[in-house]
Amino acid sequence: MTSEELDITFQESVARINAHTEPFPADFLLRLYAYYKKATNNYGRPSSSKAIINAFKTNALFQVQDVTEDEAKQVYIDLVNNYFLYRE
Repeated sequence: MTSEELDITFQESVARINAHTEPFPADFLLRLYAYYKKATNNYGRPSSSKAIINAFKTNALFQVQDVTEDEAKQVYIDLVNNYFLYRE
């Protein structure tokens, strides 16, 4: 997959998640959060009003620190595809 194709597929996966109206499991959301932040090179501090949520988000970011942006995009895509494949 070319870099451009990866970017398009990644954006489609993000849109698919954003369009979904049912709640996601918390562990799944944390994984999506970490890979999305890494894929978009967005390293801003977590901004939840609850310290415990910020701690979980920070921990999730630490777990993906050695992943490249392209790898993060691919993992995000795979997470989304697997979630929708196996949730039924």
